[in-house]
Amino acid sequence: MKDELVQTSGPLFQAVQLARIFEDSKTFPDCAATATPEQIEARFRTLLGDFVRENFAVPQQRTSAELDRAPSLAAHIDRLWEMLSRKADDVLPSSSSLLPLPNPYVVPGGRFREIYYWDSYFTAEGLVASGRLDLVEGMIRNFAWLIDQIGHVPNGNRSYFLGRSQPPTFCCMLQLLEREKGFDAVRPFLPQLEQEYSYWMQREPADYAGKPVADRRTVMLGEDLVLNRYWDDHNGPREESFVEDVEVFVRAAAGRQGELFRNIRAGAESGWDFSSRWLTPGSGLESIRTTELIPVDLNCLILNIETQLAHWLELTGEPRAAGYALAATRRSGALNRLCWNAGAGWWFDFDWTNEVQHDSWTLAGAFPTFCRLADETQAAAMATNLEQRFLRPGGVVTTLSESGEQWDVPNGWAPLQWVVVTGLLEYGHDELAREIATRFVDLAERVYRRTGKLMEKYDVCDMSLDAGGGEYPVQDGFGWTNGVVRAFIDRFGLHPGAHQPGSSDR
Repeated sequence: MKDELVQTSGPLFQAVQLARIFEDSKTFPDCAATATPEQIEARFRTLLGDFVRENFAVPQQRTSAELDRAPSLAAHIDRLWEMLSRKADDVLPSSSSLLPLPNPYVVPGGRFREIYYWDSYFTAEGLVASGRLDLVEGMIRNFAWLIDQIGHVPNGNRSYFLGRSQPPTFCCMLQLLEREKGFDAVRPFLPQLEQEYSYWMQREPADYAGKPVADRRTVMLGEDLVLNRYWDDHNGPREESFVEDVEVFVRAAAGRQGELFRNIRAGAESGWDFSSRWLTPGSGLESIRTTELIPVDLNCLILNIETQLAHWLELTGEPRAAGYALAATRRSGALNRLCWNAGAGWWFDFDWTNEVQHDSWTLAGAFPTFCRLADETQAAAMATNLEQRFLRPGGVVTTLSESGEQWDVPNGWAPLQWVVVTGLLEYGHDELAREIATRFVDLAERVYRRTGKLMEKYDVCDMSLDAGGGEYPVQDGFGWTNGVVRAFIDRFGLHPGAHQPGSSDR
């Protein structure tokens, strides 16, 4: 038996056949190679690389390490905003995947050269602390424009992101705007907030017959009860992670391949790409089942939209306010019934396909305090679990599972530090909130002094190590870390570097 030949398998074979170099598809497999497979493949890669560089403008990226050291971490972040800011986009050539935005905005940094939806809220909190409310208002207007044009805020402003959104934090940005400028500043954006809500809730009419009925981003769990899940309108490899997704597909069992790409894409919509939270225990990414879960964090954020629309529309005298209030009441009751575990003192995702509570401990369970769903007793139990289970020397860890995925042990992420700390403050657990914020700022400051960078994620378990895991190298820049660290410094009056290690290393 002959080994596989370059004219019968591999990238060159696929390129030649799909390009129809020969009229008859049998011709190329019948060819005889005139060089070794290694030589042919090397020449092919060289030719392809030269072709791409001759016909495409390859994006460039800057690193925050290019900036001179600032006298303080806060001052460094204040300067970083200029490096990460983009002017309103001119009309771009149709050949570009970037969706032009009409107002200035801030990108995360590194390989992330465009806006990202939920990143922008956490970035905005830091921009306010830095006195850059103008950029926040520009990003809010951009999101409103995207909702008007597309019907939702996509994952990012790239054409290949249009099939999915991200955790819906437009409402959080409007709450921030109201906090800074009052309700009159929010009022013009209420139609877009209602349109975004409709995007998450759209479904074909269906009758409930005793079993859950899923449709796009919704799952009907009762006659008048619809909760939400993550979803992507497309079911193919992600353009931005094509090779990685195909490799996962090859590893997957045949029974999992049909909806595998959609589940990967839904994981990307969640922002937690990727985590053991979405996987079969003990298995890899090929077992991903994002669409089979009702995520507690997503439903808390949509509850927040319902609650705020009920409040804001009532202020305008709109009778629709009552409908949103009723929706919020129904969702609150369902989340308490399906996701709260009184014995554990924590909130868990709900596996709607098996109609059981998921048992994965994650910081998604902290969103009920952030979105003011929890009662005082629940919040107290949650605070105990945060301190006993999740607290580490550098902040709070994302899950309790060490899977090798980047949204698991040992990594901590800025947005989840913010959610946890803000939720604790909402319920009067100020001391623990300050401790978590201080530890995370101290970690960010240590890494900054060592590398000159603020990072996308951190190893919160061992403060001498860098974070790892995931399908790409750790990125610096970095929008939401800058935002959360800067907001923590401002909120708690922190002076990074002055915190004594005795309390942050316990």
